[in-house]
This record gives sequence, structure tokens and C-alpha cells, in this order.
Amino acid sequence: MSLVKLSIKGISYSQTQNGAYALILNEVDGERKLPIVIGAFEAQSIAIALEKEIKPPRPLTHDLFKNFAERFDIVVKQVIIHKLVDGVFYSSIICERDKIEEIIDARTSDAIALAIRFNAPIFTYKNILDKAGIFLKANPLETDTPNEMDDILSNPETFGNTESNESGSTYSNHTLQELNELLEQAVEHEDYEKAAKIRDEISKRES
Repeated sequence: MSLVKLSIKGISYSQTQNGAYALILNEVDGERKLPIVIGAFEAQSIAIALEKEIKPPRPLTHDLFKNFAERFDIVVKQVIIHKLVDGVFYSSIICERDKIEEIIDARTSDAIALAIRFNAPIFTYKNILDKAGIFLKANPLETDTPNEMDDILSNPETFGNTESNESGSTYSNHTLQELNELLEQAVEHEDYEKAAKIRDEISKRES
């Protein structure tokens, strides 16, 4: 079976279901998207890894795994989403140490969180993309109006405990200076979901 390389488009969250997020992966040499439903904690960890300007004061779980792996000269070479059963994606992390390759089973959300931190490529098999890949008519990351992502978000891979009633519009009335101060406070208190939303608002102002 042939492998298809994927890139990370971003994370979409449901406006109707608290704690439900979808990680959107792009087909590198095509137009299909692969949405993978994940929990709030995993979405937060992936978002922080993608957002280089947010620096946690202490390592998160995936950061700890990376530090541990590097200490023992373990390298994550690639991640392969190798199976889809009843809407659940299964993944393998391909690691190497002393030129010996090992394959480790992992939840897809964890595998991708580590792939980002190790700058490792992400692949899936063509038959999985043929089965689960979709062409999104709307921008899946646009959160101003509900879109077809809410249909996908009906069966999350995991459910996190983090719930937030704050949306990006909450910060529209703040000045840029106030937003930067709120961002610092959110990071200091390790409220990374809030920090990501504030950072999104800052990015809109600076674009």
C-alpha cells in the first residue's frame, strides 16, 4: 500500500460541543483533508507546538516525552496513520536508536503532537485517505459561523476536561497592549487554551 504524506492545516473546534476539536490534516500533493477528532488536552498540546510564540513555563507531557527521548538518543523518524476502525484512527510512531528501528503504537493525537516536536513527517495510507478524506467547501478553521466540522465533531477520539465559555470575540474589545498582557498572564497560569485564543486575536490584528 502506498503512503501519502500529510501536513497540518490547523485545529477546528465545535461551537456546539464543549471539548470537541478536530485536527485538520492536508494531503500534501492533493486537495483532500483528513479531519481527526481529538480531545481538548491533545488539541492544546498540538496548538502550543505549532504556536512558537507560546512558551510553557514547565514542560507539558509531550515536551517531557521529547526531552526523555533526546536524553537517551531516541529519534522519532515518522508517524504513520495506519488503520481506521469505526471512526477511530490508529497510528504508529517510527523511532530509531543506535540505528535500530522500533515501531510504537500510539493514539493519533499523541503521535502527531510528538511528530511536530521532532519535526517528523506524517503519513497515512492511500486507502485510508480514500475512505476518510474529504473536500471541505468551507474553511474548516473559520469559527465565525458553524460549518460542516460540527458534524465531524460528533464522535471525539477523546474528551478532555477543559471547558471554556470564552471565544475569540471575547477579546475583540481589548487593545493590543491589553491582549499581550492577558497572553502573558494566561501562559503564567498555564491556561494554554485561553492563551491560544488570545494569540489568535493578536494575529488577526497584526495581519
